[in-house]
Amino acid sequence: MAFRFRIDLCFAFVSILVLAECYLHLYRNVRDSGEDLLQRRLSLRARWDEMCRPHYAVREELVRPSRHVSSLRDSITPTTESVLFPDWEVLIIVSPEGEVSSESGEDYQCVFHNNATSPARPAWVFPFTKRRTFKCVIPRRIRRFRPYFQPALTRAAPAKQREIHSFTRELFRWTFLAYESLSTQNDVVLFVKGVNNRQGVNRSPSQLRCVFGNDATIAVRTAVTTSSQEVFRCRHPDLRALSHGEIENERIKISLEISDENRVVPSVAYYTPMRTVATLEPKSQLCASTMIYNAAKFLKEWVVYHSRIGVEKFILYDNGSDDELQTIVEELNQDGFNVKTVLWPWPKTQEAGFSHSAIYAKDTCKWMMYVDVDEFVFSPTWLNSSTPSTKMLFSLLPNKPTSNVGQILIRCNEFGPSNQHSHPVHGVTQGYTCRRRAEQRHKSVVLLEAVDSSLVNAVHHFGLKEGFNGKRLSLSQGVVNHYKYQAWSEFKAKFRRRVSAYVVDWTDEANPTSKDRAPGLGFLPIEPKGWASKFCEMNDERLKMVTQRWFAIPWTSENKMAWEK
Repeated sequence: MAFRFRIDLCFAFVSILVLAECYLHLYRNVRDSGEDLLQRRLSLRARWDEMCRPHYAVREELVRPSRHVSSLRDSITPTTESVLFPDWEVLIIVSPEGEVSSESGEDYQCVFHNNATSPARPAWVFPFTKRRTFKCVIPRRIRRFRPYFQPALTRAAPAKQREIHSFTRELFRWTFLAYESLSTQNDVVLFVKGVNNRQGVNRSPSQLRCVFGNDATIAVRTAVTTSSQEVFRCRHPDLRALSHGEIENERIKISLEISDENRVVPSVAYYTPMRTVATLEPKSQLCASTMIYNAAKFLKEWVVYHSRIGVEKFILYDNGSDDELQTIVEELNQDGFNVKTVLWPWPKTQEAGFSHSAIYAKDTCKWMMYVDVDEFVFSPTWLNSSTPSTKMLFSLLPNKPTSNVGQILIRCNEFGPSNQHSHPVHGVTQGYTCRRRAEQRHKSVVLLEAVDSSLVNAVHHFGLKEGFNGKRLSLSQGVVNHYKYQAWSEFKAKFRRRVSAYVVDWTDEANPTSKDRAPGLGFLPIEPKGWASKFCEMNDERLKMVTQRWFAIPWTSENKMAWEK
C-alpha cells in the first residue's frame, strides 16, 4: 500500500512539473510576441494543442464523421474545395463565383489549421465548369496530425495581418473521390476513385446510385447501369426536383452512393446537362489520343510523323503538365495540324482518361489510335516508299464496310538508350536504334462505336460490344516502335508516378518481376551501371531510315528534321 502511494505521489509531482514547464514556455512565447490580446489567446490555444495533444500516425483509410456532421457539411457549397494528392500536394478548386485572381503579381498562400502556411501557385481552369485551381504543399511540421482540414486560400500577408480562419471541413482524400463527369444524350458517365480498387473486381451496379445535388439528404438519385474500374454510368436526373439556384448556376454536384454502406463518396464533380452543339468540323476518320505529362519536347515529332501517315486529329489528355505544352500545341495548330488538349489533372487515372476519350470523341472521330508520345506506328511495307501518305495507316484498318473488326492490335518493340546520354537532338526516331529482340505487349486502334458500354480498358485495348472482334497484326504488317528506355536524364522522370491506376509506381516495392517494370532497375531513381547500353539486343534502324527520307530538310547542313523547324 505504501509503495503504491509513493508511485502515485511521484506521478503527480512529475505531471505538475511538465505542466508548469509547458505554461512557462508558452507564456514566454506570447509575452515576446507583438500580437494583440485576441491574437495572444488564439496563439496560446493553438500552441498548447500542438504541444500537448496526442500525435497520430498518418493512415490512408477514410475518416467517417457522424451522420449529422456529414449532412451538415454536405448542405454547404464552399467557395473552395481541396483535395489531398500524392506527395502531400493539395489541389484547391475555386468556385466560379470565388473572388480569386491568378494574374501576375497576385501572391496567394494556403493557411492550414495551426496557422502554418505554404505558397499557393495558380494551376489551371477547368474548361467545362470554369473553376480555377491552385496548388500548395502541406507543411512538413503538420503532416503527422490528423484529421487534415481543408486550408484557406488567401492573399499572402505577414503573420500579424492574417485573417483568423475556422477549419471545420476535412481535406478530400484522392483515394476516395468522385472527380469528373460527362453527359451523353442518354446517360451520365461518372468517374470515381476508390470504389472498384482491384482490376477485374467491380461492385454490382445494384449496390450503387448516382446522387445529384449539393445536399445529399434531399438530392435526386438515379440507378447505376454499369460499374467498371473507375467508370460508372447512370440515368439523367429529373431537374425539376432540384433547386432553381443549382440549375440556373449549373452548380449541381454529382457523386456516388454506396447503398449497403449507407455513405456517399465525397465529390468535386459537377453535372452538366447534355446539350446538342452544332459543329462545322467534319467527322475525322482516324484520330489519336494519349495522356501526356511534361512531354512537350517530344510532341512535334510525334504529331508531324503520325499526321503525315493518316492521323487527322490529336486529342491530348493533359495530366497536369507545367512545361511548354500549350505553347507547342498552339504552334502545331498554327502550322495546320489539328491538336486539342483536355485538362485531366487526376493522378493514376490513365484507364479512366481513355474511357472519357471514347465518349468525348465519339461524335467527331470514327477510329481512335491509343499510343503514347514515345510510341510510333510503323509498317515494314513502307520501307520503299519515297514519301509518306495519309493512306498508310488506313491500310492497316479493315476495308470492308460489313467487317465486324472493332479493334486492331499492334505489337510493340521496346528500344533501349542506344548509348544516348541526353535527349537526341533530331528526335527519338533518329537517336534510339537498338532494341530488345522479343516484342512486348501491344497498342490498339479502336472503332469507337464498337467500344463496350462499360468503357472498360486495359490501357492497351478496350472491351468490345457483342458482335465485334479484335484483329492482331503480324510483325510484317505493322509494329509500334516504343522508345521506352531512353537516356537516363529522360527516363528517370518516370519515377514521379505511373499513370495507370492498376500499375504500381516505380518506387513501390511490389511486383518486382512485373513486365511493367524495367528489368534490374530497382525502386529508386538511381542510374544503374551501364544504363546507356542496356536493352540492346539487336539494331533496328528501319524507322530512322524511313523518316530521314521523308522528313529531312535537304538545305540544312545540320540534317534537321521537319519537326525541328
